[in-house]
Amino acid sequence: MKRDYYELPKSGSVMRFLWKCAGGDRYLLERATYSDQIKYMCLGGIVFATGAMAGLAGGYAFYTIFEKRGSAIENPVDMNTVFLALFFGIIWGLMIFNIDRFIVTSTGKGDGTEAITVGELKSALPRILMGMIIALTISKPVEIRMFKTEIDIKLREKQLEQQAEYQAKVDKTYADREKALVVEFGDLDSKRNFYIDNIKKYNDLYTEEMTKGQGGRGRGEGPVALSLKSERLRYELLLNQFNSDNKKDIEVLNKRKEDLRIEKEIERNNNTKIANGLDGLLERIKIAHEVAGFWISLFITLLFMAIELTPIFFKLMLTKTTYDYLAENRDELLKAEYGIEVQYDKYKDKEGIERHLTINHEAERIIYEKMMVTNIQKELTAYAVQKYKEREMKKIDDNPDDYIKPIE
Repeated sequence: MKRDYYELPKSGSVMRFLWKCAGGDRYLLERATYSDQIKYMCLGGIVFATGAMAGLAGGYAFYTIFEKRGSAIENPVDMNTVFLALFFGIIWGLMIFNIDRFIVTSTGKGDGTEAITVGELKSALPRILMGMIIALTISKPVEIRMFKTEIDIKLREKQLEQQAEYQAKVDKTYADREKALVVEFGDLDSKRNFYIDNIKKYNDLYTEEMTKGQGGRGRGEGPVALSLKSERLRYELLLNQFNSDNKKDIEVLNKRKEDLRIEKEIERNNNTKIANGLDGLLERIKIAHEVAGFWISLFITLLFMAIELTPIFFKLMLTKTTYDYLAENRDELLKAEYGIEVQYDKYKDKEGIERHLTINHEAERIIYEKMMVTNIQKELTAYAVQKYKEREMKKIDDNPDDYIKPIE
């Protein structure tokens, strides 16, 4: 419609998209004022930006969840995890975007004044709580990304501490098991070690006598060297005899020792893998709180809450404008078109609260028609039954034997 006194600038595709984000009616906004168009464009921009930030934060959170565990300092980017994080991040962003859009569109203008009353806050409380929860889910991934360098250093320190603690636990556990193994086999192992130690001792003494000599004696295989060699051979014979007598028990003992050694080595090799598993989303959030401190973490959370809750409070503060009156007029015209009448504050409920009475004239007309048709059908059915009765009674009057069987 061409106006002489006021002409709106043509809306662009970006503006119309942001109107949709804010849940605005394009038909009415193109017939309202420019200030209405700007308000809904700004609201839509906040909703869209919140969804975009949620997508980025969610993508980073999902990457942290799905990435391969490794050193917090030296952990290369995995492209498969990147694509997976992008997929889930987009879904998360769209979900938050739609929730925000619902929150904004379902928040009315309150009482139509700039003041936010207690009653308006009560009615908007569920939406405010939802917005606060969404703000928390966005702020935490952003927080751990902001302090990534500090978190990585702190996390690597924890990983090294975890390695040391795990190593000590492994050594203690297997030392206890080795002791239990020795106790189980009694003095078998100690006797065998006694022979082995003596063989080594006499062998060392024999070697020293042969190469250096002792007590002023010349080196070489003299009487002392031969005596040492004889002792070594004696203990070797005793060891061989001991091994022969306890062959079966020694084989079992050696096998169990070897199995225990291999198992211990495997657990020691798992040390790094287990410590690297400490690199998770929850651990990073904990470290972020330690690194940033309470106040900085609170400030970041409040910042995102302010962004998330701004559309809700702004809508409560907005006064009624041309767009709102056009929307009310549209609603009334649609009600009239479909035969819907609302009598405002018509009655009070049990709690004394005034309620509206809604009359659906079109539905009542159809119900009335159905009732009348049903009543007419009842009357016609009764009339038909009556006529059928009269006809059958006439047949009986003319020939009663057809209806009464003779008694044998």
